Amino acid sequence: MTHLNPSRDQFKAIYGLPLDKPVMMLNLLRFRDRAAYLDNDPEAGDSISGVQAYQRYSREATPIFDGIGGSQAWIGKPELMLIGPDDETWDLAFVARYPTAQAFVDMVRNPDYQKAVRHRNAAVADSRLIRCSEEKPGRTFLPGEE
Repeated sequence: MTHLNPSRDQFKAIYGLPLDKPVMMLNLLRFRDRAAYLDNDPEAGDSISGVQAYQRYSREATPIFDGIGGSQAWIGKPELMLIGPDDETWDLAFVARYPTAQAFVDMVRNPDYQKAVRHRNAAVADSRLIRCSEEKPGRTFLPGEE
């Protein structure tokens, strides 16, 4: 089973958590070899890679992300699954920081962002998006612990 977008219930769950605090979104992405646009999409039939379709998404979504005060906290290329299913591999991992959870909701509801998502859907074979609270880093593996 692949996961591209939150279900209605998953998205509604955001409202059960604070909307006025910063959030970090852990993104794990696996790209398609070839982009898969819907038949009625203007880009249907384009012979491009999933990565190239994700670049289209990035170009269109970044100004909206910037406009709500989002920033990229970290990005990397997963190299090895040390703990977890061997068949669950990822091409890209990053953490996006939103000034509030409401800012994230506002971005997702933005009509221009919704248009850009078609590129993400064409690009991505599977993904995970995990909302995390922002905690004070500590010296140990627990937040704020000295």
